[in-house]
Amino acid sequence: MSGSGSAPAPGGTVRLGLLGCADVAVRRVLPAVAGLPGVRLAAVASRRWEKAAAVTRRFGGEPVEGYAELLRRPDVDAVYLPLPSGMHAEWIERALAAGKHVLAEKPLTTSYERTVELVGAARKAGLVLMENYMFVHHAQHHAVRRTLADGAIGELRAFAATFTIPARPPGDIRHQPELGGGALLDVGGYPVRAAQLFLGGDLTVAGASRHLDATLGVDVAGAALLRRADGVTAQLTFGMTHAYVSSYQFLGSVGRLTVEHVFTPPASHRPELRIDRQDHQTRILLPTHDQYAGAVRAFLAAVGGSDRPDEPETAATDQARLIDAIHRAQA
Repeated sequence: MSGSGSAPAPGGTVRLGLLGCADVAVRRVLPAVAGLPGVRLAAVASRRWEKAAAVTRRFGGEPVEGYAELLRRPDVDAVYLPLPSGMHAEWIERALAAGKHVLAEKPLTTSYERTVELVGAARKAGLVLMENYMFVHHAQHHAVRRTLADGAIGELRAFAATFTIPARPPGDIRHQPELGGGALLDVGGYPVRAAQLFLGGDLTVAGASRHLDATLGVDVAGAALLRRADGVTAQLTFGMTHAYVSSYQFLGSVGRLTVEHVFTPPASHRPELRIDRQDHQTRILLPTHDQYAGAVRAFLAAVGGSDRPDEPETAATDQARLIDAIHRAQA
């Protein structure tokens, strides 16, 4: 789907607006925007003008007080939305109504129904709506696909992925249910999205368990078992009171492929594929890659109408369907 809503500025440059000065925007996405051709930060919105101004002093653009004020600007073609999860649906809807393409941090919304509704609204308006799981744009996953296709571990039997992070400080938005907090929506989405990436969208939830912290009112850990029609399974583990683990593993008929640090690697990280077979181990060192720039580049290509190997909207609705099913399957 090519965007037919808000047209980029002359010369094909997408004029980007930032809705909310979240840490992920300042540390990861805006540096990527600054280093890419074809995009310019036009405006930054915060509830406090001073906070927006601090960001524009580093990255350019005009500071704006209030998210709605930014959406009224004719010099903004698209918005990047890193607000807390519980605020996504409202501001995605308002951005689409204002004719803006939207790159929204994960999860797109906190429910399957709202995700389907907003994806439909974007399609009807001819606008791009993309869920920003940045890791899928890292080149290491393409190398993994090639290695699997070459038969390095034989026929695939099972997939496992883990994303766990240390406990968050008191008051963190992940601890606030009204803002879409909890481990499943925050870190659990990564292994779910990885399962989609490698096994396809035709997955069902065979079982799940989540640990609820009664004091916080959110889940802080969990696991899920997904199943593909051919019997291949995906065992997914997530949590936010754990040691940091960010990995996936493929078990095949003759070997095992393991990759560490797969979800949030810095641009300087050199990924390594480890292939274990009965009689030997092979390690393949890959080049560095900037997944943050890759995510922005993919969004710009979508806005420009370039062909894409898969529709980000379909991936987003499949993701929301699986997350909702994991939530309902609580043991």
